Order: sequence, then structure tokens, then C-alpha cells
Amino acid sequence: MKIALLINRENFEKYSAWEDAGWELIHMGNGVLENEQIIATGADVIIADAVVKVGADVIEGMPELKLIHSQGVAFNAIDLEAAKKGTVYVCNNAGMNARSVAEQAILLMLSLVKSFRHNEDMVYNGRQMEAKTACFVEGLPELYGRSVGIVGLGAIGRELSGILNAFNCKVFYYDYLGDMKVPYAEFLPLEELYKSSDIVSLHAPVTPETENMINSESLKLFRHGAILINTARGELADHLAVVDALKSGQLSGFGTDTLAPEPVLPDNPFLVALPEALRSRVALSPHIAGITAGFFNRAYAHIRRNIEAIADGQRPDCVVNGL
Repeated sequence: MKIALLINRENFEKYSAWEDAGWELIHMGNGVLENEQIIATGADVIIADAVVKVGADVIEGMPELKLIHSQGVAFNAIDLEAAKKGTVYVCNNAGMNARSVAEQAILLMLSLVKSFRHNEDMVYNGRQMEAKTACFVEGLPELYGRSVGIVGLGAIGRELSGILNAFNCKVFYYDYLGDMKVPYAEFLPLEELYKSSDIVSLHAPVTPETENMINSESLKLFRHGAILINTARGELADHLAVVDALKSGQLSGFGTDTLAPEPVLPDNPFLVALPEALRSRVALSPHIAGITAGFFNRAYAHIRRNIEAIADGQRPDCVVNGL
């Protein structure tokens, strides 16, 4: 069994524990790869970082290919239709980073609600007492008791709803599957969720229906001064529209773990169009929400089980391309 690893080698070797598998492992890294390089491996299995594209040319050029496995949960860089046509399974690690991503969403919420970056900068600039006095006068907000709308109630959304319940938040959710009757959360139509939430947190996959779902029109439906959180995919939000909403005050804060495209380009609106004065109202993390040690241990064990299933002529689990 030949396995092409389009992922970080050090990470794989630290967390995988596959020494006894007896497979031929072809390490290619998770940088920019030419299609011909991937095709030349003649691999039976591809394991791909979420930002590495596996397109139709690669899939059609690899007749031995049986499985493409996302290293994580996202799979939007893989051509699902081409894989289905070639009877190549595409799988992900659904649900295995739910707790870690939910924790990151809470971190971003708290950072913005508590004006953490602004107050930290004040301390670094020798203005601690000025910052503290402002908090005395204005009052420092709490996450406790706020209304939070979760868009996409998969494993991460469910985990987040439970954590928010501990903060005594009023939790709303919208999911494309409809009302799923879950504890701690109330189903609302999407437009109603936008209008009813102090904080909106995105946890939807990237599909033709969800791409740029946050845009200049949808942002008009938000409560004035709402906070937007995105720990899903950068493609869900029109970045320039978000910057404009921050400038106008329609959004009081934006916290995200992911931008589009990735790697982030120098002309990204958050790098070139966001005024310096608004930087403290934006919380950015470098797409690390799901990459905890616990997640990688679980993910590589799951990938190994799916490869073993393929080797035994069995169907793997977490198939995302309809085979």
C-alpha cells in the first residue's frame, strides 16, 4: 500500500505511531505541489492537509488511487465529483476536533467581548490605569447571559452549545437540516437568528449555498454592534463586507480562525483595508483551532483504521462524496 502524505511530516511522525503498518509512506509536505509530483507517486491513498488542493487532474491521473483522506474535517479543496466518478472514497475526520474548535470559538468571543487586545495594548503602552479607569466608568461586558446564534449544528456546533449553556447564554441555532430538537438551543430561521443574536458563530461547511453567506446584505440583518465569529472556513464570509461592517459599526467585533484564500495573501482586506484604529476589534488566529495534540492522536488513529478497511476491501467511514 502506497500512501502519499500531503501533510506536515514532523506532525505526522509525532502523532501517528504507524511504524508497524508496513506501508510505503511518501512524504511530500503541505506546501505548494505540482499535480505531476502527486501523480508520480502512484499512490493508493492520499492524506491531504485542508489547504492542499487535490483536483480532477490528480485523481484522473492516479489509476491505483482508492482513498483520499482529509487530515482534518474540511474537504472543500478535494474534487468530490471527480473522486466519485473514479470510485475513489473521500473521507474526513468528522467530529474529532469538535471540543478544540468550540474552545477556540469561546476564546475569540471572550477576547472581543472583553476588549482584550485593546486593554493589553494599553498595558504595554504604560497606560494601565487609564484602561482600568475606562472599565470602571464604562463597565466591562460579560459573555454571561448573551444571546449567541450558531450557524451549523454539527459536532462542533453541538459542543459549543453545551459550553455556552454553562455561561447561561441564550443559544439559537440554524442548520440546513432543519430543527433537530437539541438541548440548550432553540432553532430559528437564519434571518431570525441574525436579528436575534448578540454574537453569531459560523460552523457550516463550504458549499455553493454557504459560500459568502456573510455578505453586505446578510450583515444588514445583524443586530447593530453584533459580534461575528468564524472558526469554520474563510469562504463563508465576504472579507471586504465584514471590514465595511466594522467601519460602520454594524459589527462591533470579528473573530476568526480562518481567512480565504489560505495561505493568506498580502492583499487580503484584513491586511490592507482595515484601519489601524479598528485592529483591536478584530481577533485573528492562524487556523489553529482544530490542531490540538488530542485531535491529531484521534485523527491519525482514525485514518489508519480507514486505510486498513480499504486494504481489506471494506468501506471506510466518514465518506463525504456519496460512495
